[in-house]
Amino acid sequence: MESLNVYSALVVLFLTCGAAMATKENDQIIKGNNCETKMGLPCVLEAFTSIFDIGTISSKCCGELVGLGKVCHSALVKRTLKNPLFKDLSPARIITKSIQTWNNCLALIDSPSPSA
Repeated sequence: MESLNVYSALVVLFLTCGAAMATKENDQIIKGNNCETKMGLPCVLEAFTSIFDIGTISSKCCGELVGLGKVCHSALVKRTLKNPLFKDLSPARIITKSIQTWNNCLALIDSPSPSA
C-alpha cells in the first residue's frame, strides 16, 4: 500500500512539473518571438472572441493573425488556457476552435482575391 502512495505522489509531481514546464516553455516562445506585439488590439480582440467565445474574425485580422505565425498563435492560446479565469472552459474545444480559426484565416489569406 505504501508503494502505491509513493507512486501516486510521483505521478502527481510529474504532472505538476510537466504543466509548469509547458507554461514556462510557452512564455519563452512568446517572449523570444515578440508575440505580444505583432497584432493590434482590435484584431487581438476579434481573434480572442473567435476562439474563446462566439464571433468571427475579419479578413484584415486574419492577415494579422497569419502574420503573427502559428508558433505564436499556439503559444498564446495555450498560455491563455492556463489563466485561472478560463478554468471552466474545455481545453479540447478551445484548441479545436483555435485550429479552425487558424485554418480559416490561412485559407482566406492564401486564396486569390477576385479580379476587379
